[in-house]
Amino acid sequence: MDYYHWLEAFHVISVIMWMAGMLYLPRLYVYHATVKPGSENDSLLQIMEKRLLRFIINPAMLFSLGFGITLMVMREAYREGWFHIKALALFFMFAVHGLLARHRKNFAMGLNRKSHVYFRIVNEVVTVLIIIIIIAVIIKPFR
Repeated sequence: MDYYHWLEAFHVISVIMWMAGMLYLPRLYVYHATVKPGSENDSLLQIMEKRLLRFIINPAMLFSLGFGITLMVMREAYREGWFHIKALALFFMFAVHGLLARHRKNFAMGLNRKSHVYFRIVNEVVTVLIIIIIIAVIIKPFR
């Protein structure tokens, strides 16, 4: 049985879940940035953000990383130029992930100082990183 394709399928599934969360969380922050701290909407958004990170984004990221490392080692992808582009974009995606987690804590403590425009820009950064990763994986430049 060819386990590579099963690993690849689960990698793609977990990446889709991770990216869905990475696109949705900054959108929640856009709305949250316009809400008064301590209000009912503030409490609701805090619950939504915490659950999204804890139950979807973080586990999906870990599964994506685990399946991805396994696939990389199996195919020795780390030897190819396209993979270095993907790895660099992933480095920035992990940084954005950490940044989003920190912003959740700031909202929870009532310490957010960022505007809704800032979070709209963060949302676009995630989109650009997704595009770079997909092009690197499909086109495979610098083979």
